[in-house]
Amino acid sequence: MIHNLGFPRFGAQRELKFALERYWRGELSQHELLAVGHELRLRHWQLQQDAGVALIPVGDFAYYDHMLNMSTLLGHIPARHRNEGGSYDLDCYFRMARGRAPTGTPAPACEMTKWFDTNYHYIVPELEADTTFAITDESLFNQVADAQQAGFHVKPVLVGPVTYLYLSKGEGDRLAWLDRLLPVYQQILQRLKTMGVEWVQIDEPALVMELDADWQAAYARAYEALSGQGVKLLLTTYFDDVLAHRELIEALPVEGVHIDVTRGDDQWEWLETFPQDKLLSVGGIDGRNIWKTDLNTLRGRLLKLHADRGENLWLAPSCSLLHVPLDLSLEDKLDPTIRQWMAFARQKLDELKLLHDSLKDAAVVDSEIWQTHARAVESRKTAALIHDPAVQERLKETKNLSVERQSPFAVRKQAQQAWMKLPLLPTTTIGSFPQTPEIRKARRDYRQGVLPEHDYVAAMQAEIAHVVKVQEELDIDVLVHGEPERNDMVEYFGEQLKGYTFTQHGWVQSYGSRMVKPPIIYGDVSRPAPMTVEWSKYAQSLTSRPMKGMLTGPITMLQWAFVRDDQPRSLTARQIALAIRDEVQDLEAAGIKVIQIDEPALREGLPLKKSRWAAYLDWAVHAFKLSANGVADDTQIHTHMCYAEFNDIIDAIEALDADVISIETSRSRMELLQAFVEHAYPNDIGPGVWDIHSPNVPETDEMIALLEKAIEVIPVERLWVNPDCGLKTRGWAEVKPALVNMVAAAKTLRARYDS
Repeated sequence: MIHNLGFPRFGAQRELKFALERYWRGELSQHELLAVGHELRLRHWQLQQDAGVALIPVGDFAYYDHMLNMSTLLGHIPARHRNEGGSYDLDCYFRMARGRAPTGTPAPACEMTKWFDTNYHYIVPELEADTTFAITDESLFNQVADAQQAGFHVKPVLVGPVTYLYLSKGEGDRLAWLDRLLPVYQQILQRLKTMGVEWVQIDEPALVMELDADWQAAYARAYEALSGQGVKLLLTTYFDDVLAHRELIEALPVEGVHIDVTRGDDQWEWLETFPQDKLLSVGGIDGRNIWKTDLNTLRGRLLKLHADRGENLWLAPSCSLLHVPLDLSLEDKLDPTIRQWMAFARQKLDELKLLHDSLKDAAVVDSEIWQTHARAVESRKTAALIHDPAVQERLKETKNLSVERQSPFAVRKQAQQAWMKLPLLPTTTIGSFPQTPEIRKARRDYRQGVLPEHDYVAAMQAEIAHVVKVQEELDIDVLVHGEPERNDMVEYFGEQLKGYTFTQHGWVQSYGSRMVKPPIIYGDVSRPAPMTVEWSKYAQSLTSRPMKGMLTGPITMLQWAFVRDDQPRSLTARQIALAIRDEVQDLEAAGIKVIQIDEPALREGLPLKKSRWAAYLDWAVHAFKLSANGVADDTQIHTHMCYAEFNDIIDAIEALDADVISIETSRSRMELLQAFVEHAYPNDIGPGVWDIHSPNVPETDEMIALLEKAIEVIPVERLWVNPDCGLKTRGWAEVKPALVNMVAAAKTLRARYDS
């Protein structure tokens, strides 16, 4: 049987994104927003059923985040976000995610961080001593009823209780809340039984982690409590292998288990001996990348399992298809040679159906559709356009190139301060400024050939001049050009590099209504020409203050793309690093002596198993240093990271040897800074004082309080003042007052600490 673990939420034309943003602006009623969600769910359920999916996932849809859905279902809602009187509604949900909704009192948003090793962000549950749980949000049950009424055979999706606690934050032992949590999960399962549900998908991706004895014991405890509730449980794991916990998984009292075999090739031997009393679901279609599946190889591995297990074997993608674009058929401008190698969410379900049919009937392998698919897979392996001899030669030539700065940080800082003459607590921003409708229209018109290049350049220069003028008026110390010419911090660069290609409609959710269109790395990467130099030179010509050149680092360029899988990721990262290195050196030669190379995805790329961290960090750090460190001592290198647990990579962050690192810390109230304190991080650091993912404008006193927390643990002479992230998603009405307050906070503390 075919089933699916989850489906993209936003629609082929990003309908949900635009509805959400209209609702938040007060242009759409809540009833109208809910109607958009209802229509999309019905449409997507039908698409899956038409593709042959026998069990349709329900509960994978979210207006912001599925982890947040689980929190509201469990009644795990911070008091600051509830309505007066303690009630719950959709605006409580949005206040948790954004800090603000059309109704209710604004309050600090919950923390947001990466979902395992993806670029999807989830809202982190907050565990406090008085936390209680009770079914609060009826959305899941309503959606199950809607799907059943429409005639779909449903499989509700829940985040499992152990993974829920594993991904939560709170002081002390998070497992202390398990006994409070399990009765509510039991109630949820019992209600689903009364609705006629047979199977419940219960996602436990934490099982791919290297768990200690307490967490392993928690699984046994949790599923002993959840068994016998009248529904069958499909324990679902993904993103890596679970071999370390095979005995635990086999012993759990669940009716079925889903295993992702795309990340753990050595699991096949185990699966051949998997207990026959449990249903086995195999995820062999990669839900994390956009390349066609080698169905011949996958079928060969499944034949024995199918012969041994029969109907006790289910087929599914490796994980939710949330992480890939919706439909390749919308892409009519891709190079046909490259396009034939790809499969998006709908096409992956087609692959799944084809694979399933081939196990039932061997004649399918001889069909034209199977053979066409197989020829496409084979053609990619030998295609000439993937390989660039010049890139391969440069890799050899630079194999032993030094990636160290000429002098230690203390020496470099003196050389940089000699010309920058920065005050105590210098202020800067992370890079982008608001992308207004006018900017987006000019870019779109230029790409479509409607706006001549001369007029496009003039429009971008006018916006750069405006941004520079605003920053000077605000008295910001180190300026940026605002990035009006950039659609996305990865896509913009990828469009100018060889080896990348792009989609028109390949949108993937990053967080909330934020969608990204990941580039596709199909071949060897190189930089044909400078990418940012002219824009940065123009911006620097408008001011005597230092102007930052803004680049995206090689690991983020890798992580936030769909990456070729025919060579090690480390090799692709090195190719990108050499391209970025060329840009860094061209910027320096053009007089841009402050260069920021953003690496928000460095932590995200960390393998899920700690035993594999060292190898990854070795090549990831090397790639950053290769890109950044071929500059003079008086050129200041910045980097930026956000929404990550820095404790895991603090040694690697120090090894980057950036002169200044800016980090996101406002949502955690500077808690994330603690990793830098405990490690005695030696270089300059800019802990963010403004949560730019919330529309709330922080007051000066709030920023001062955050900076005072930082000053308690980091020498004031090594601190910078900046927002958490870039400002492209905020409006000028929020940006100007927030930056006014930020500069005022810095000046207040300068007066206090400058002796």
